[in-house]
Amino acid sequence: MKNSVIKIHPKDNVIVALRNLQSGETVHFQEEAYTVTEDIPAKHKFFIRDMQPGDAVLMYGVLVGNAQQFIPAGALMTTTNIKHAAEPYAFRESHYKWHGPDVAAFKNVTFNGYHRTDGSVGTANYWLFIPTVFCENRNLDVMKAALQESLGYAVTDQYKNFTQYLIEAYQNDESIEGVSFENIAKPSVNKLFKNVDGIKFLNHQGGCGGIRQDTAVLGKLLAAYANHPNVGGVTVISLGCQNLQLQELLSEIKSNTSNLEKPLFVFEQQQIGNESMLIAEAIRATFKGLIQINQMDRKPAPLSKLTLGVKCGGSDGFSGISANPAVGYCADLLIALGGKVLLAEFPELCGVEQELIDRMNNKAIAQKFIHLMQAYSVSALKVGSGFHMNPSPGNIKDGLITDAIKSAGAAKKGGTSPIVDVLDYTEKAVKPGLNLVCTPGNDVEATTGKAASGANLILFTTGLGTPTGNPVCPVIKVSSNSSLAEKMQDIIDINTGPVVEGELTIEQMGTQILEYCIKTASGEITPKAVLLNQDDFIPWKRGVSL
Repeated sequence: MKNSVIKIHPKDNVIVALRNLQSGETVHFQEEAYTVTEDIPAKHKFFIRDMQPGDAVLMYGVLVGNAQQFIPAGALMTTTNIKHAAEPYAFRESHYKWHGPDVAAFKNVTFNGYHRTDGSVGTANYWLFIPTVFCENRNLDVMKAALQESLGYAVTDQYKNFTQYLIEAYQNDESIEGVSFENIAKPSVNKLFKNVDGIKFLNHQGGCGGIRQDTAVLGKLLAAYANHPNVGGVTVISLGCQNLQLQELLSEIKSNTSNLEKPLFVFEQQQIGNESMLIAEAIRATFKGLIQINQMDRKPAPLSKLTLGVKCGGSDGFSGISANPAVGYCADLLIALGGKVLLAEFPELCGVEQELIDRMNNKAIAQKFIHLMQAYSVSALKVGSGFHMNPSPGNIKDGLITDAIKSAGAAKKGGTSPIVDVLDYTEKAVKPGLNLVCTPGNDVEATTGKAASGANLILFTTGLGTPTGNPVCPVIKVSSNSSLAEKMQDIIDINTGPVVEGELTIEQMGTQILEYCIKTASGEITPKAVLLNQDDFIPWKRGVSL
């Protein structure tokens, strides 16, 4: 590790510890010496000068909090000595100019994807089951058990084998502690349909009850998934009497595209009557559809056909220093090549609104962002919460003391390019460049929303580790530190720890991330979340979710 500490922005009055610092230790950064007055754990911050009550705390060059008491230079930042604060924001004519990165090395690079009739290109080829209402979840579970294991898409056989070994040990009066999971061979996967990447099921808790606005949004969300470029075919299962009527969903699906030619099968239980017949006929039709979409082959496509979602979850004090900026550089590369990037999690943009607005050269787009942010904030305050309550106990324990600190680091995932559009939940991204998408910060609600807006890959950074995935959009996990990458090898795909350790620059790491994305988009690499069938899907009801 070349440096023990880092000052992220010249304006900052706090320093980040890259390793554990001992009380009384003096460290150096850019020809300046700093002495800490107490132990500073790695990822945490200390103050470079005495702070008086009310003084502004600056990090990433923006206001992230106010001192609540006298704080001596070298002291640890805590939830007691500072509280969240953020600057007000408004549209102003900034005439933002962007100097994109050099993309000469990627100019003629393509990925191999599935070309759809509407002109989009998928990075995968999934069959999707959609229920119009939660009443059909059990039927979906029955079909999932029947189809996934039989067709080679299940990943649970190893655990079944482990359980069987435990049963046999118990029946033979042997110690179950002697049964080693690591020594149990993982069954080989033999997919019947080589060009079908999986069969996915969008179980959810909506479609009836609640308020009609939630039902309407759910219909738009499900339709967006049906039209997703990574989806080759769809089976819709309906009960019949629910709020989300079948014809309403089908109308939403058709309104999203002028040229839907993928196979779409519809079954309504109250019309068919017999449940076993419903399930059998749905399986039969789906099997025919799988034969059809299995005829598709991957073909070369320009990188401009990629839509990349960027997300962080289980963040730590290194996320905004290594993983997020590296993903941001990857985003800049893709945008310079004509692709789309989706930055969401509006509660995690609190404190950097002005910086983002200044990257919007269109007043109408800026006003839409301001309206969505303010309405979201007001709804949180009305129930006694607020964006300032966003950081989780894990975030705080690992150095993200205020929401503005978390947000300033989280926003780095979006890179530095101009913002071309602002999208409400379920709106589709149509403009090449950086798009902001209104979603909660909640990991699954955010990834669910990004996929609905068209992301066909998601880069998910984490400092603490999270197993989140998505049913139709491959999620690539990016670790902010090497310790996590080593400890949770089964869920981490990319390690940006070498940035913290001084071995790679942000630019070098970001370039490697884009190369990884291209291989994933081509089917050459399967992310860990996909291998583990981490198909998380939670529709946002537009209530208060941070």
